[in-house]
Amino acid sequence: MNCFRLPVPSLAVMTVAACVLAAMAPPAVAAGPGDANWPQFRGAFNAGLADISSADLPAEFAQKDFRWNVEIGGAGYGSPAVWAGRAFLLTCDEKTGLRRVVCVAVDDGKVLWQKDYRLGLVTHNKDNSLAASTPAVDAARVVVCWASPKAVMVVALDHSGKELWQRDLGGHATEHGPSITPIIHEGTVYLANDNMGPSAVFAIDAAGGQVKWRVDRPSGSTAYGTPLIYRPGGQAAPQLVLSSTAAGLAAYDLKAGKQLWKAAQANPERVVASPIQAGGLVVGSCGTGPRGKCLFAVRPPTLPGKEPETAWKVERDAPYVPTSVAVGGLLFAVQDTGGIACYRIATGELVWQDKLPGRFYGSPVCAAGRIYVISRDGTMFCYAAAEKFQLLGKTNLGEPSFATPVFAGKRMLLRTHGRLICAEKAEKKN
Repeated sequence: MNCFRLPVPSLAVMTVAACVLAAMAPPAVAAGPGDANWPQFRGAFNAGLADISSADLPAEFAQKDFRWNVEIGGAGYGSPAVWAGRAFLLTCDEKTGLRRVVCVAVDDGKVLWQKDYRLGLVTHNKDNSLAASTPAVDAARVVVCWASPKAVMVVALDHSGKELWQRDLGGHATEHGPSITPIIHEGTVYLANDNMGPSAVFAIDAAGGQVKWRVDRPSGSTAYGTPLIYRPGGQAAPQLVLSSTAAGLAAYDLKAGKQLWKAAQANPERVVASPIQAGGLVVGSCGTGPRGKCLFAVRPPTLPGKEPETAWKVERDAPYVPTSVAVGGLLFAVQDTGGIACYRIATGELVWQDKLPGRFYGSPVCAAGRIYVISRDGTMFCYAAAEKFQLLGKTNLGEPSFATPVFAGKRMLLRTHGRLICAEKAEKKN
């Protein structure tokens, strides 16, 4: 993967400019019901879904559809999070270990502020990055996580870049390098530190940074997935679901951290993809090396004290790094090696299977009845979210990308290693 790494400017020389930008940034604006927010990795509840009309979203973007295309400074693999017209993303300088939070205006691509953290170098796999995770954001704050063998530092900043609090949750031991992505749900930050050393899941007060609860988890292979808020429906309370090799698939009470159920053998290999909700099921996957080993669906119990059931399992041609997306009664999966497939969520039946040219780390998302996913070389593919495969378009982003597409209203934000691109259907000129 070194052949894909682009030369980037040093971030260290830009610290003074970062402070000036922060001072000049306009105050944050509270989001209203009509605002287009994408508050975490793959949007609300990890779903990867956006409500956009096909008339407003091309299957293929031309250069005229790029509203703006800006260099971020440094490099990073994580996706942006969006709130009230602001995109928040992470970048880093791999030579010095400097990490940075960047806030960009969705309307024009202007960098509103930057916040630097000098945390030193961390050894990691060549396909990982010191800026591989995605921030979480709500109406009052953006939360990021910087992990290293010595510390897991969770930081909250307001929308103008002022730091609100920091919390150190202990070390993070991993063979491939760190990447921990938090979520925010109803005023609480949730994140899992599943690693080779002491592991735990944390609930942190988003306003003040106090740890509400901590629950220890089995240690083993580092897990990289984003936590899921699973919504059972009816009057049942939402649950926090985590996926790892050592702990399998497990759910926790949001208020007290009590473990509610556990599918201990769900993940026979390493977990990189995030669990998602597909109807009344939780879908996950795991793998090793360049390939996925298992794609599965678990049916959570509906009564206390009952055990979860494995609804179905696919043990070949499974995704490893990319997280799948559920659309209606269908599940769309993208393999690291380019294989793509559609399954029936209820039964796991294979509906169709095909292959895209390229390799993938970014996850698929869906809008306007179309699947969008970016290959590692920076080509975004679009195909129909339907029971028959139909390739609809390809867009060249100009440089490599490991990130997942983001929706901000009728616009798409596309992260490459060193740039952020805003794509929007160009208006026809009279």
